Amino acid sequence: MQPDWKTTHPTQLNRRAFGAAAAASALVAFTGGASTVRAESPEDPTCMSQHRTGNGEWTYDVVAHWGQLPAGKQFGGTHGAISSDRAGNLYVSTQSETGILVYDPKGHLLKTIANEYPEVHSLHYIAEGDQEFFYATVQKGTPAENWLILKMKTDGTVVQKITAPPEAGFKQPNEWRVTAVVPGPDGSIYIANGYGDSRIFKFDKRGNYQSSFAGHGAEDGKCDCSHGLAVDTRYDQPLILVCDRENFRLSHFDFDGKFVGHVTQHLRRPCQVSFHGDHAVVSELQGRVTILDRNNTPVAFIGDNPQQSQWANYKVSPDSVPANLFSAAHGCYVDRDANIFVTDWNQVGRLTKLTRVAT
Repeated sequence: MQPDWKTTHPTQLNRRAFGAAAAASALVAFTGGASTVRAESPEDPTCMSQHRTGNGEWTYDVVAHWGQLPAGKQFGGTHGAISSDRAGNLYVSTQSETGILVYDPKGHLLKTIANEYPEVHSLHYIAEGDQEFFYATVQKGTPAENWLILKMKTDGTVVQKITAPPEAGFKQPNEWRVTAVVPGPDGSIYIANGYGDSRIFKFDKRGNYQSSFAGHGAEDGKCDCSHGLAVDTRYDQPLILVCDRENFRLSHFDFDGKFVGHVTQHLRRPCQVSFHGDHAVVSELQGRVTILDRNNTPVAFIGDNPQQSQWANYKVSPDSVPANLFSAAHGCYVDRDANIFVTDWNQVGRLTKLTRVAT
C-alpha cells in the first residue's frame, strides 16, 4: 500500500522562512567591481578571483578562467545543462556548433561530442554496470532532427532516440517541445514537454509510450513550463522533482504520475536541480542559485543579482555582470566536493565554476 504522502512527506512540513531567508540574503556582501586575478592557468589552485558569493557554509569563490574556450570559439547561448561522468570530467552543453564540451576537473577542454546536436537542453548521467550514458533532450539537430530525446554514450554515440508519440494526440509539430528527461528506478523514461503543454510523458526503457500526467495549469498537479526534472532520493521513497518554472515552484510526483506536493514555492523561475547529499542546488532564471536543505528551506543564495533588468535577459553581455552574480542561471551541477557549476543563458554564453570556502 502506498503511504499517504500528503501527510507524511517532509516536503509538506516546512513552508517557513523563505521571506526570512530572502531578507538574510540581502545581508550578503558582493564585491561587484573588477577583480584582480592572481593566476591564468585553471589548474593552478591559486587561480581564484576576489569575487565571493553565498553565505554560511555555502560561501563560494569564483574560479577565474575555468573552462575558457580556444580563441575564436563561443559557447552560444549556454541554454543547456551540466553533468559529469564517473571520472569527474564535466560535460557542458552549448548553443553552438561546439555541441557538448568535455572538460577535465581542472577546466581543460578535452574534446567536444555530439556536434551534430548543437542545442542540447538537458543532460542526465546514468551508469548501467560498467557502461556510462547520458540522457539528453535536443532542441535542434543537424540535419533537422529537432525536439527529440537521446540516450548516448559518453563519447557521443547515440544508442536510443525517442520522438513525439502518436498517443499524445498532437496536431501540430510544435506541440512537442521537450525540455528534460530522467530515467526512473526501474528504467522507465520520464520526459517533460516543458515548452509545449507541460505534460510529463512516461515511456518504458525501450522507448514505448506508457502514459502522461501533469499538463498546463496552476492548480495542484499541474505545471506551467515543466522545465526541469530530477530524481529526488533524499527521502524513504524516491520521487520525481519537477521545476515548475512559470509557477515559480518545485513539485514532487511519484513514478506513477500521482501528485505528492509542492516542495518549495516563490522561487525565481527554477530551471534545473542538482543534489549534494540532503541539499538541492536550484538554478533560477531570474539571476540566482538557491540552496535548499532536506526540509526544502532555503539556506543560501548564490550569485543573487540585485539588477532586475539583467534577470532572464538574453541580450545582456556577460561582461556587464560581475563574476559572482548571475543574470539567468539555467544549467547547474554540484559535484562530489560541493563545487558548483552554472551556465547563464545569454547571447554569447557564460560558464562559471565556484569552489566552497573552507570554514
